[in-house]
Amino acid sequence: QVPVPCEVRVVRLEAEVQDLMNVISDQQRYIQELHNSQAQQLEHIPNSHLGPENLHRGGARYCSQVFADGNVASGLYVIRPDGSPTALTVYCDMNNGGGWTVFQRRRDGKESFDRSWVEYKHGFGDLHSPDGEFWLGNDPLHYLTSQGNYDLRINMEDFEGNQRYAEYKNFKVDDEKDQYQLHLEEFTGNAGDALADAHTLSPGGKKWANPGLGSSGVKFSTFDQPNNEADSQCVRLSKSGWWFSRCDSGNLNGHYYKGPYEAMTNDGVVWYTWHGWWYSIKSVVMMVRAADLEHSPSVIPPSVGAPGSADRPQPIG
Repeated sequence: QVPVPCEVRVVRLEAEVQDLMNVISDQQRYIQELHNSQAQQLEHIPNSHLGPENLHRGGARYCSQVFADGNVASGLYVIRPDGSPTALTVYCDMNNGGGWTVFQRRRDGKESFDRSWVEYKHGFGDLHSPDGEFWLGNDPLHYLTSQGNYDLRINMEDFEGNQRYAEYKNFKVDDEKDQYQLHLEEFTGNAGDALADAHTLSPGGKKWANPGLGSSGVKFSTFDQPNNEADSQCVRLSKSGWWFSRCDSGNLNGHYYKGPYEAMTNDGVVWYTWHGWWYSIKSVVMMVRAADLEHSPSVIPPSVGAPGSADRPQPIG
């Protein structure tokens, strides 16, 4: 049998690659159409089905307003951030001072975070289950954090039951045309600062001057849209979308492993300053809150059965 010339094989392989790229492109368009359809359906759902919480004094823009209105129960609420084309169902965490809007949750690895740009844009996963894993979406995250000054809080737990946290001041995510660029400033917490290279300002108030990163933050990257040269290799190894600064120094969207040391490379759910490169963390929750919310709500909901309690908004579900 006469062997097929290399040039012919290359042409065939290139045609197969192009066919696969077309399939991926079609799938991404279909996913975006589904997200747009769901968003439009949410807009037309009767208010009675969403519950009264979406009518907070003309509509809450973030969970801090929901909390400030006297709602201290964690759960699903409907908000509409400034600039958002649709209302959003979000999980409001009323612990740690209350008013936190959760945008990422990892628990057991049921949800893959090795997703395309358009999936990270609109969000994915199981928001409605108490322990469901999800990413709220880069577009919603941009709308949320563009309304003012926001704090970022990250709660983490390892496989031994130890818990740590990290908080950052002035957390902001730019829009898509700026590749959802990440900005954050002052760090506090006991997990260590694994996002040091992403800081907009140094502790002394001066701009960072890290080669390749610039001084304006770190851009988001996925396997189909790496946004700087160094990201290409990081994304391939990490199997996730993230703000890669030192590759996986603080990649909380990494591949989920069922135990801390199953990772053969540093592609797990990594927070370097706590457990190093090779330990994959068990659970993570990432959330944001308006920085001006410093006190508990002045109005505490009456107990169940008390006069007026039936009029108090409750979480969805």
